[in-house]
Amino acid sequence: MSTRLPGARYKRIFDRGRSIKGRLLVAWHLGSPDADRMAGVVVSKKTFHDAVDRNRAKRLMREAFRLLVKEGAMPEKTEWIFIARSAIGKAKCGDVVEEMKWILRQRTRTPVVPESRQRTGASVVPEEGKL
Repeated sequence: MSTRLPGARYKRIFDRGRSIKGRLLVAWHLGSPDADRMAGVVVSKKTFHDAVDRNRAKRLMREAFRLLVKEGAMPEKTEWIFIARSAIGKAKCGDVVEEMKWILRQRTRTPVVPESRQRTGASVVPEEGKL
């Protein structure tokens, strides 16, 4: 089975998925019962002018993903899109693997919402004269 994400699924992940921004890359992910463990990579010409540099960035991201799948660290039923940032140009494969592991930890971390921002379901009515 291929681990490359078909082009038709990119829009769905960008529309419904969530993003996590790292130092070397930005990861979009979408988990669903019908999803496979696949990844797509994006490297822009604006960030990497030379084709050699764009191809190296794509190779690094694909290899890091492959190693994490082999290791069993990537969750099942999740599709990924990795977008290269300029810092990946000087990175080694081990750096990209560590970045993806950090992204996985961020993905599973539950956000802490301060009490002042939690919704209770009741509408807030301003005091008289304080509109």
